[in-house]
Amino acid sequence: MRKWRNAVVTAAWVAVGTAAGALGAWQLASSDGAGGAAHSRPLDEAAVRAALTASTPTPTPPSASAPPSPSSTPPSVDRSTVRFTGGSATVECRADGTVRLVSWSPADGFHIDDDVERGPAAVARLEAEPGDDDDQPDLPYEIRCADGTPRAKVVPDTDDD
Repeated sequence: MRKWRNAVVTAAWVAVGTAAGALGAWQLASSDGAGGAAHSRPLDEAAVRAALTASTPTPTPPSASAPPSPSSTPPSVDRSTVRFTGGSATVECRADGTVRLVSWSPADGFHIDDDVERGPAAVARLEAEPGDDDDQPDLPYEIRCADGTPRAKVVPDTDDD
């Protein structure tokens, strides 16, 4: 009787585990990705641009009686991505020749130091640091815009540590 009881209990556990697994697989397969499903794919640069364009609100035109204020006119901006050994950054190259870091992301095995000089300025700066490899040097970068195109260049490390 005891062997039979153990077999029934084991079969019940297996059935419950199988049902739970099947339910989880069904839920993932039928998900539309709106809730951030585990199988959703990252967006490529073109898809990100399209999503940003679609989500950008249309500005309300100024009334005819009031002239637009100079501060309400945004400068001409060209946004693009620059890639470098320690990662990548989304950069705005502005009409006045200045650069502004919009966002940045480290490459695998690196992290970006908290000391980011994002601009707008003639030069933006950030430093990519290797994760656990003390033998690999830090990579300080200066990012400039030349003819509307961002360029990242490694510069000498000025840290005293």
